[in-house]
Amino acid sequence: MNVAELIFRRNIAVTRRLREYIFKFSDILRRSYGEDYVFKIMDFCGTHEWTIVHFGVRSLVPNNVELVAGPGCPVCVTPSYYIEQAIKLALEGVVVYTYGDVFRLPVLKPVNGARSLAEAKALGADVRIVHSIVHASIDAGKHGKDSMFVGIGFETVAPGYAEAVLKNLLPSNLKLMSLVKLTPPAAFYSLDILREKPNDYPIMGVIAPGHVSTIIGGKAWTPIVENYGIPVVVTGFEPNDVLMAIVEILRQLARNDIKVVIEYTRAVKWEGDVKAQSSIRTVFETVDSAWRGIGYIPKSGLALRPMFSKFDAFEYFGIRELTPEEWRYDLPPGCKCAEVTLGKVKPTDCPLFMKQCTPDHPVGPCMVSMEGACAVWARFGGGGLSVEIAKDLGLVM
Repeated sequence: MNVAELIFRRNIAVTRRLREYIFKFSDILRRSYGEDYVFKIMDFCGTHEWTIVHFGVRSLVPNNVELVAGPGCPVCVTPSYYIEQAIKLALEGVVVYTYGDVFRLPVLKPVNGARSLAEAKALGADVRIVHSIVHASIDAGKHGKDSMFVGIGFETVAPGYAEAVLKNLLPSNLKLMSLVKLTPPAAFYSLDILREKPNDYPIMGVIAPGHVSTIIGGKAWTPIVENYGIPVVVTGFEPNDVLMAIVEILRQLARNDIKVVIEYTRAVKWEGDVKAQSSIRTVFETVDSAWRGIGYIPKSGLALRPMFSKFDAFEYFGIRELTPEEWRYDLPPGCKCAEVTLGKVKPTDCPLFMKQCTPDHPVGPCMVSMEGACAVWARFGGGGLSVEIAKDLGLVM
C-alpha cells in the first residue's frame, strides 16, 4: 500500500473530519440560501464518478448537496458513424486496432449484420485490442497489412498520439483515426445547458478531472470561474480527494471566495505539462466536433493537421468527416445516454437502465465503458441509491 493510498483512501479519521467540514459549510449555506436549496456539484471524469459511487461518497454528504455526473467518458460520446466506418473497414479486410471498451461499443446502424467491432470480429474481421498506439504500431509493423488505430480519448491520450506521429513511430501501413475530445468545451456546454433547465438548481461547483489536468493544467479551468462564477477544484481520485474537493467548493461558496484550486497537487501543476501541450498543438488542430446524441460542440475535438496527412485514416481510407448538416441523432430509441452525459438526468431515470440495457447486454454507449455513468451505477449501485434501484427493479419489498 503506497503513501497516497494510506492518506487519501484508508485514513478513516481524515474521512470523518472532512465529513464534519462538509456538514459545517452546508449548514452555513443553508442559512443563507434556505432550507430547500440544493447545491449541485458536477464532476467531469468517469473515474471520479467511479470513486463517488464505488466508495458511497453520496451517502456521506447532506441532503442539500447533490453530486452530478457530467461528460467524463470519451467512448460514450464517440459518434456511431465513426464506429460504423471502422466496422465497415474491418469487414473489408483492414486490421482495426482499438481499446477494450471501444470493442463492445454498439452502433446505431448495423454494418452487414455487425452492431459492434466485437460482432465484426465474430464475423471474421481482424479487430485487435491494444493498450496504446505504440502497441498497435509494433504489431502493425510485423504484418504489413492496411491497418487503422481508432484513437478515442480525452486530453490524456493526445500527447501519446502526437509523439507517435512526431517521432514517426507509426509504420506506413498504420493510420490514425483521431477521435480525441476536449474536456473544457464539454464542461462549458454542459453548464450552459443545465442553466437553461427550468425549475431546477444550477451547478454551483465543479470537480475538475485530475488526469486531464496533468496535461492542460489548472489554468484551463479559469473560464468557469470567470464566466459562471462558481468554484473549481482539480481533484485526485481517492475518496478523501473527492471529499476534500467538496469541502473546498462549499467553503468557497460560504465565504464568497470563488477560484480554481488544485487539490491534486501531487500530480497537477497550474501550467500543466507544457511539453505535452506543445506536441499536441504541433500535430493537431482544434475543430468543432460531434458528440454522440448531443450534436456539435465548438472547438471540442482534435484533428490531424494537413502536414501530417500521411498518418490520417480519414485521408487514406477516404472516410468522410461528419458535418453539422449531416449529423443525426445517433442513440437507440429510449436511450437517455445524452441526457445522462450532460448531467440532465441520472442513469436510473433511463427506462432502459438494468432492464433492456445491462453491462452484459448494453444498448447505449454509457453502459459499455467503465467510465460511463450507467455502467458505474449498474455495477456499484448508484452510490446511496442502491435501495431505490433495487425497489425499482422489484428486488426488495
